[in-house]
Amino acid sequence: MSTRLRKTTGFIGAILILAYLAIRVISPPMLEKSLNKILAYPAVEISADTQRLHDGLLIMDWHADTLLWSRDFLDASDYGQVDLPRLQKGGMNIQMLTTVTKSPSGQNYAENAADAPDSITLLAVTQGWPIATWTSLFERALYQAQKLEDVVARSEGRVRFIKSKADLAAHNDNSGAEDGNGLAVLLGAEGAHALEGDLANIDRMFAAGFRMIGLLHFFDNEIGGSLHGTSKAGLTDFGRAAVKRFDELGIIIDLAHASEAVAREVTALSNRPQVVSHTGLKGNCDSQRNFPDSLMQTIAAKGGLIAVGFWKAAVCDPTPTGIAAAITYGIGLVGADHIALGSDWDGSVEAISADALAEITQALVAAGVTDANIAKVMGANSVKFLQAWLPDS
Repeated sequence: MSTRLRKTTGFIGAILILAYLAIRVISPPMLEKSLNKILAYPAVEISADTQRLHDGLLIMDWHADTLLWSRDFLDASDYGQVDLPRLQKGGMNIQMLTTVTKSPSGQNYAENAADAPDSITLLAVTQGWPIATWTSLFERALYQAQKLEDVVARSEGRVRFIKSKADLAAHNDNSGAEDGNGLAVLLGAEGAHALEGDLANIDRMFAAGFRMIGLLHFFDNEIGGSLHGTSKAGLTDFGRAAVKRFDELGIIIDLAHASEAVAREVTALSNRPQVVSHTGLKGNCDSQRNFPDSLMQTIAAKGGLIAVGFWKAAVCDPTPTGIAAAITYGIGLVGADHIALGSDWDGSVEAISADALAEITQALVAAGVTDANIAKVMGANSVKFLQAWLPDS
């Protein structure tokens, strides 16, 4: 190779490297700012009585996709909807963080093909994820689990990873201590396609800290049909075997995005209650995203939780007043013991920010919900569920 050719090749290589680094730095924040918008709405005034009530609540949220993005969870940010400072300002005590491993390009609530181009692949490349994640959904789940482990390790006790009843008890016992403002986090997966059709991967995900697994996302997978897939089918043989193994390990099953047929089969097959981690109620918001009220009653009758979301397709009106209206409707439909919070923060939705939780409490007070029922839906129901259904140790 001539000297001139070597110089040209080196120059082109340097330009490509700089271009990739620029994409790494510029593209992820630009993309997230366009997808995870903070909702604009009239300010909600928090009364002194409500603030005292809110400050005494134990609050849990069942669904945030923050691990998908390149922001540092420990640092305050002016975009996206969740980070540790904003969660602490909002009074959050326990947050379920969920891993996203595949999303079809052009996804919608009506119908998505399982073989549609995947948008997470490009995100993994531009954010500099390990090469193994570029082609493996399972590796994407494990990578996001490791990101959470890293956050916990760097947090100096401000973030605690909850994997068992014993972990939860230790966190709750410390809640009144001088440093008791630490956030407890749990790990979930949005869609069992991350198993890649291998039952042994359930045990591997459990070992990595996953304690909740959603069966479906926006497309059908090896488990069965999605609410937004092409088949609307029930469980496959693999799906039934997976449900059995989830139960054996003590992994919570999340029915969000599952077809109605899958959800009904799981409630009949499983010997444990389920969670719908982020949803609305169809009688309150007639959206393709929401299960029929009768199915929600079936899930609740088995001891399950209905976690109300914070975005338009779930509650129609995603302001604190609208979220409170959905919660109030849910209390009337299935009882206050079965309603929880399931924001879907940082899930490519426009929603209130994590520091605005007191505004939901104020809206619930204004709607006439009792203090006891506010405490239940804001977190007491969720903690009781975890105390009953997490693995012992």
